[in-house]
Formats: sequence, structure tokens, C-alpha cells
Amino acid sequence: MMKKLRVAVLFGGRSAEHEVSLQSARNVIAAADPRKYEIVPIEITKEGRWRAGIRPEFVRGAGDGKRVIVKSQEVILAPTPAVPAPLVLTKRLDSARSIGRLDVIFPVLHGTFGEDGTIQGLLELAGIPYVGAGVLGSAAGMDKEVMKRLFRERGLPIVPYLTVRREEFEAAPRRTCLAVEKKFRYPVFVKPANLGSSVGISKARNRRELAAALRTAADYDRKILVEKAIAGREIECSVLGNDDPIASVPGEVIPGSEFYDYADKYLEDSAKLIVPAPLRPAQTREVQRLAVEAFRAIDCAGMARVDFFLEKRTGKIYVNEINTIPGFTAISMYPRMWEASGLPYAKLIDRLIELALERHREKTRTRYSLR
Repeated sequence: MMKKLRVAVLFGGRSAEHEVSLQSARNVIAAADPRKYEIVPIEITKEGRWRAGIRPEFVRGAGDGKRVIVKSQEVILAPTPAVPAPLVLTKRLDSARSIGRLDVIFPVLHGTFGEDGTIQGLLELAGIPYVGAGVLGSAAGMDKEVMKRLFRERGLPIVPYLTVRREEFEAAPRRTCLAVEKKFRYPVFVKPANLGSSVGISKARNRRELAAALRTAADYDRKILVEKAIAGREIECSVLGNDDPIASVPGEVIPGSEFYDYADKYLEDSAKLIVPAPLRPAQTREVQRLAVEAFRAIDCAGMARVDFFLEKRTGKIYVNEINTIPGFTAISMYPRMWEASGLPYAKLIDRLIELALERHREKTRTRYSLR
């Protein structure tokens, strides 16, 4: 009988996307084949503590809000290379008692301290295989300004933007607004450089709204992006692979409100999601090509969802951004687009774990010393 892999699903986290992570983790755990995997749920609380043994549906604020009392233990991942990696009880650090091996970690953490390279750095120190992009790809994919620079260097079409520093705006809000108005006509979109799920994003149609939008974004990050508003369709495409990535059929999001915001994505279920997207064959091929190029531009691995704008007036396709840990909720586009491409959810989980192990094996071939 084949030995089961012990897979830690890491969810929660300290970011504003904590609750989204609970929804994603619930679906990943439910889809994982119990004949192949022993799942170890690990919640990272909003305070940053690691607790093994609580499934995401039992976390306070998930589901109906009622907490189910289950056995859990506070743990840490020892940052010492070892495969399988040990989870260590925090109350037994003196004896470093392990509560069992981990063969691979599946991070389902969105936003800061989960999707930005920080958790990936810890997993690299621990020397354990993990699903998704590495430190560089995660950090570059999280920082929208750095991401856009890399896209531009690779020749990808991006939406015109301006970067504003929080300190700069707070010191001279009027001058900042004038600089935006000099570069763009209204409306514009304002967003934190390092966050996802449309948290902190606003559309501004005049100076008063622009100043308010900048203040909102500044609550979430020290870097703020102001982008030209593109009147068009929102197209998405999933990418899967390591050195030879492939793209799914694209999907289209028709927002229930003015743009695809947090409420639209996770609270109101008002957006219309169309998979496959109604595109001409040439447009489909171009979206898939650009998705793979965006994936390679940031040195991504494992998985990513690439978001696009298809401008109505010109028909031009713009690469908007890449998400290195896309949503895995019941309505998330990443698994839906692979389902439509012939890869069911459970098989997608299998493939992501295979890619994590494959990438780890490749990294072990690298020399880190002269002897």
C-alpha cells in the first residue's frame, strides 16, 4: 500500500485577507484525496501564532461563527533543514519534541506575511517542499510596483501607473493629487502596492475622492499605486507548472458593482463568472501567451492566476497583475478555469503537490558551499 504524504495546509495569517484564507483552506482540505494524503491543518492566528489541529471551519469567525472545541497544539516549524520536517511543540522547545513529520506544506495564505515571500523564506530555511512560488517570485508578485517593472522589462503591455509613497502623500496631499492629475484624467484606481483581494482599492472620479482613496490605501501600505482606469472586460487565466508552465482556458469576471471589489468576491456573490471567457480564438491564445510570460517574468513556480483588462475601445489586452497564491474558495476562478480545461479540483491538488516535490528535488542539486 502506498505511504500517504503528510501535507500541512497552512492557513489564516496576519493579513487583512485572513478570512479569505479560511475559505480557501476549507476547499483545499475537502478536495485532497484522503487515500493519498494525511492532512495536518495549521492555523496561523491573526497574532501570528501557529496552532496545529484546528480545521479552518472551526476557527472563530468562520462559518456560523460558533467555535467547535477541538484538540490543538501550539507549534513552530523548526528552521533547520530536515526532510521530513518536524513540527515542534512550543512548550517543549527545551526538548524539541516533535509531533510528527511533514512531507510538504501547502500554504493557503493570502496577502502580507503569507504571499509576499516571508513564509516562503522560513520554509526554505526549514528545507521542506512547499506548494507555489519561491521567495523571489512571491515577493515580486506581491509588490505591484516591482511586478509592473518586471512586466515592462519583459515587454508585456501594462496599464499606465504612478507610484505614491505614504510619507510623500501625508506630507503634501495637495501636491500629490496635483501630480496624479498631471499624469491622468479621472477616473483612476488607487490601491495599496502590497495587498490582494481588492482590499483597500478605490475608484476616484475627482480630487476629493482621490484624496480619500489615497488615505484608505495608505492605511494598508507605505507604497500606493494610482492607475489609469481602463474601460473594458476583466479576463483571468490560470497558470500551472515550474520551468515549463501551461495556461488554462481564460475566464471572464463581470462585476456586480462598479468594479470587482472585496464584497463582490467574497460577501455578496453578485459577480458573474464565465468560464471559458467568450473570446475570439486569437484573443484566447494571446491571453494564454501573456499569462505564461507574466509567470516567467517574476520567476514564479507552481501556480498563479494572471488578471487582464481587455479594453473595449481598442481591443488591447493589458496585463493587470499576477496572484501567486490565488483563491481556492468555492467560487474562485483559479480551480474553475482548470476544471474547464480538463483538470478537476482533486487532480489539481495532486499536480500542485507533485510540482512542489519536483521543485524541491531540483533545488537539492544546487551546491551551497565550496566543498
